[in-house]
This record gives sequence, structure tokens and C-alpha cells, in this order.
Amino acid sequence: MDIFIGKIINFIALEMQVFLVAALPVVELRGAIPLGIAEGMDPFAAAAVSIAGSMLPVPFILLFMKPVFTRMRGSGTGVKIVDALTNRTKRRAEKIKKYSAYGLVLFVAIPLPSTGVWTGAMAASIFNVPVKRAFYAILIGDCIAAMIVMMLSNAIII
Repeated sequence: MDIFIGKIINFIALEMQVFLVAALPVVELRGAIPLGIAEGMDPFAAAAVSIAGSMLPVPFILLFMKPVFTRMRGSGTGVKIVDALTNRTKRRAEKIKKYSAYGLVLFVAIPLPSTGVWTGAMAASIFNVPVKRAFYAILIGDCIAAMIVMMLSNAIII
């Protein structure tokens, strides 16, 4: 019985690790899926847990980024941080400005550094993409990215 409970704890612990890594900015599911597969998770399970983890911050970014940035601009030191993040996101996300939700899907779907859900959600907020459209566009792009990363990771590990 103790061995069975130990396996369940290890399994839950690995899923939680993958979930939390996927929720991190920069790393997101591009790092979480290979981690899960390398640690023995089923590739589809690793992708599903990673999608859930990477999507966790998206509603918060879409809903609260503008009010938080507005408040930060009111403080002296916050202006530099807000301007740096805003300018960085604008430079990387011109396609979102041009193509709105369709550009957002493509932007998030490309599994390269700084094209994930965090930057996509920030760009959607900056370029005033409606929250509901932005959320679904980011989710679709994230699922596409997850499938690409899962296939590449699984092929490399095999």
C-alpha cells in the first residue's frame, strides 16, 4: 500500500511541477512539455498539463494589466518599468496590431522565445483586442504551440 501511495504522490508531484513551470513567464509550455516528457510523463498528458498551466495567468493579464500599469505609472519608479515592458511587447508583437486575434493566434503558436502567452496577452491588452477574443486566440495558439513542442520533444527523447 505504501508503494502505491508513493507512486501517486510522485505522479501528482510531477504534474504539479510541469503545471508550475508552464505558468512561468519566458519558460511557459516550451520548457514544461520537454520537462514532463523527459521525466516520463505521457506526451499528451505533459501537453495538457502544460496548456492548463500556461493559460493560468492569461485572464489576469488580460483583465488587470491596464489598471496595474496605470497605477504604476502614477509612481515615479513604475513609469520606467511600464514603459520598458510596453515598448518591448510592441516591438515583438506588430502582427497582433495588424491582424488582431488572427495575428495573436499565430504569434502565440510559434514556439520561439518571447512569443508565448504572457507576451501575447500583454500585446492583446496593449492593442485593445477584446478580452474574450484574445483569450480564445491565445488558447488556440497555445494548443498549436503545445502540439509542435510535444512532437519535437517526443521525437528528440525517443
